Amino acid sequence: QVQLVESGGGLVQAGGSLRLSCVASGKIFSINAMGWYRQDPGKQRELVAAITSGGSTNYGDAVKGRFTISRDNAKNTVYLQMNSLNPEDTAVYYCNAALRGSWYSGDRTYWGRGTQVTVSS
Repeated sequence: QVQLVESGGGLVQAGGSLRLSCVASGKIFSINAMGWYRQDPGKQRELVAAITSGGSTNYGDAVKGRFTISRDNAKNTVYLQMNSLNPEDTAVYYCNAALRGSWYSGDRTYWGRGTQVTVSS
């Protein structure tokens, strides 16, 4: 069984910063890509940022230049540093990982339960 647990969400004023963390645990052989998505009520879940095991990154247009994704492969952890936050960044942020549970299995995608980020104006 694999679990992804997010932390670091909360309430912040516009212009402020937050750092999210997500730890993957359980039966894990290797982790390929990890990432962050967000979803506001009534809207589709959208990509915030993703990072491969080799460190290549990809960002959603809305966060480029403000957010930075990073990972610690030894700790099975992915981080999201969020700067210059604005009220449009308010959403539930979900961690995502594509990983293999054993050497003979293919990648499977797992999701965390999400952490709320609220930015006040």
